[in-house]
Amino acid sequence: MDRLALAYHARMRETHALPSFDGKAFVRTLTGAPGVYRMFDARDELLYVGKAGNLKKRVGSYFLKPKMDPRIAAMIAQIARMETTVTRTEAEALLLEAQLIKSLKPRYNIVLRDDKSYPYIHLTGEKPPTARGARAAAREGAASPAAEFPRLAFHRGARSAGGRYFGPFPSAGAVRESLDLIQKLFRIRNCEDSYFRNRSRPCLQYQIHRCTAPCVGLVTPADYAEDVRHATMFLEGRGGAVMDELVATMVQASAQLQFERAAQIRDRIAAVKRVQARHYVQGASADMDVIACAIGGGIACVSVLFFRNGVSLGSRDFFPRLPSAADEAAIVASFIAQYYLERPVPAELVVSHAPQDCEALAEALSGHMKRAIAIKTSVRGDRARFRDLAMRNAEAALASRVASRQTLLARFEALRDLLGLDETPQRIECFDISHTMGEATVASCVVFGPEGPETSQYRRFNIAGITPGDDYAAMRQALQRRFRGTATAIGTAPGAAPETAAPASADKPARPLMAGMPDLLLIDGGAGQVRQAIDALNELGVEGVPIVGVAKGEARRAGDETLILGRSGRTLYPGPASPASHLIQAVRDESHRFAITGHRGRREKAREASTLQEIAGVGARRRSALLRHFGGLGGLSRAGIEELMQVKGISRELAERIYATFHG
Repeated sequence: MDRLALAYHARMRETHALPSFDGKAFVRTLTGAPGVYRMFDARDELLYVGKAGNLKKRVGSYFLKPKMDPRIAAMIAQIARMETTVTRTEAEALLLEAQLIKSLKPRYNIVLRDDKSYPYIHLTGEKPPTARGARAAAREGAASPAAEFPRLAFHRGARSAGGRYFGPFPSAGAVRESLDLIQKLFRIRNCEDSYFRNRSRPCLQYQIHRCTAPCVGLVTPADYAEDVRHATMFLEGRGGAVMDELVATMVQASAQLQFERAAQIRDRIAAVKRVQARHYVQGASADMDVIACAIGGGIACVSVLFFRNGVSLGSRDFFPRLPSAADEAAIVASFIAQYYLERPVPAELVVSHAPQDCEALAEALSGHMKRAIAIKTSVRGDRARFRDLAMRNAEAALASRVASRQTLLARFEALRDLLGLDETPQRIECFDISHTMGEATVASCVVFGPEGPETSQYRRFNIAGITPGDDYAAMRQALQRRFRGTATAIGTAPGAAPETAAPASADKPARPLMAGMPDLLLIDGGAGQVRQAIDALNELGVEGVPIVGVAKGEARRAGDETLILGRSGRTLYPGPASPASHLIQAVRDESHRFAITGHRGRREKAREASTLQEIAGVGARRRSALLRHFGGLGGLSRAGIEELMQVKGISRELAERIYATFHG
């Protein structure tokens, strides 16, 4: 919530004062059982979530201590009410606390800012294939060639599709490296099913020995299933068992005088040995994560080293939201509880700082995974070496982040000075328009703050009801849609009663109190676009928002932009060396990228839909089935009549009609 919103709510509290919260009376109603407590302010916003082995003692400590930390005292002063939830054990309370923090993000808690989407390796199919299963499917006839030959592929997102998932991996790079190795060793296909079904000859993957070309029948289902089984064993960490089986197969092939096949297996054995030697880490537990935390410059960094099956998968750095006065142990405890809440936990966690309530945390994770989880704080030998390495990674990432933050802050301050603003902007919004000859017009709105881009607040607007290609009308519509809700809330929209504005001063005019309003509005365009922005905001009664147009220079080079100050019409030329220019370029480029990606998606969807809508008998359901089966309009246009008839609901007559649409 920005400073204007806070000022608004402070004024409302003064007008409608609520009785202070009687903490001592509330404590007398509590039980000594374990549980979770929640603190709310007068606006019913969640301040803090905590867990306790004894609710009465823990909550009582906030109101019975004569002295406490200033941060805690400030939080206590805002409490209007409290809620509690009783649990059976302290471990259950810890898990519930982590769930609530992660979903509700209270102001005074340490919150892990995580994308929640980790990459996996996905093996398609209902279950792991075996050689016996493949032979049975071959005898009975498989429903789909693509299903008979599963693929290994990169996956991110919900694991709703059938098959097996290996991971999570710390980064997309770690997944792609593993897939690259698997393809070299076992030659499993990675192509989409739509591509697989439409091949008539082997692709480049076969030529470079990354695939056995099952799409054109150059490998039997039984042999392919054996390769998939070995790849699965390798991903499970059973590389030694794979080696033993390959050696036995090589010896058998040699005894049967199949020397060419024996030589191929020999080369595969050598490749597996090389991979194991390169990636196996001496001293690493089979499954282990090493966690280290560093704090500096008001920022916390948690660095994690990942080891699975004795193999290093790399590292990843996290930057949780840090309330003041938090220490490393508290951050480590919060990180472990929130991070491992929704993903598999390794058997061993090595940490740089002993978490608070370490035993309860280990108990909660063990109950979550239904197996023993060890959290180790005092380690020696190789584990101490890994912990020190994670600590160095955390300190290096923290130093880089602090430097980047300082650079960004300097750019914000330079922009303030360049534009003559009273305060450094805390929220910058930038609008851009994208279309192709007036087709599928999309407007973008990106948001930047002192921490960088705030992607969760990005918005796209699909523009409709205007003359195609009219950028002015598109910009006007986008701004009206963005600010109409806010204008209605504060009473400045036509037909609404205006809210009382903040009082004016001698050197600063009165400005309405608008929650979520930008401190600076950038428009990608020249004077005409800026005029549209001013008119749109004036119609809604939105005042006090600085508007700046960003027009490309004559050479259209980065750094040569002209800034057009909306209210005065004055122009500025900051030049390529200006830190303010660097910030404006970054914001403008991000807005441009966001608009283009939205436009392309809308355009392709419209083109696919319009082409198929012209065909009689192809409704929304059949249209969706066709595009899904062939992987898009391109694959559909190349399909023959017999291939079209394989899609459910497509008769021969309809298939001929679809084919004629694309081929005449």
